[in-house]
Amino acid sequence: MAQGDIETYYEDGAWKNKREGTDRAFGASYNTKEDAVTAGREPAQADKVEHVIKNQDGQIGSKNSYGNDPRNVPG
Repeated sequence: MAQGDIETYYEDGAWKNKREGTDRAFGASYNTKEDAVTAGREPAQADKVEHVIKNQDGQIGSKNSYGNDPRNVPG
């Protein structure tokens, strides 16, 4: 992840968000993944960074980029 990307992850029985490069979650802890994803999306969009959403097992489930995308990507 690039510096400042937002990560949504599961830890200690709750869903959380943190900014890449920090060790601590920001905001509240969430009971559902959907609530945490919604809360993590807002700062990712505002800062135009990537939002990395992990599954409960810690594997990356999906990524959403909200800025700095190359315009001419083949495929």
